[in-house]
Amino acid sequence: MTYTVIYEHGPNEDGNETWSAYVPNLTGVVSGGETREECELMIREAIELYVETMRDLGRPLPAASSEAGVVEIAA
Repeated sequence: MTYTVIYEHGPNEDGNETWSAYVPNLTGVVSGGETREECELMIREAIELYVETMRDLGRPLPAASSEAGVVEIAA
């Protein structure tokens, strides 16, 4: 399955750059890291754990129905 992941970055409370990610179709699946690469690794692990848990519980996986896009405007 392929799920859309939303990545966001910005400074944390200490002023250091940080990354966070969430999966719109998987409630509660969030992660973060100091770099985009670390965040990608952590969100992949979170998705895999979510899927494994749902299967163990005999529950269906949510459909991958979200998409992300970019809209450019004149500033």
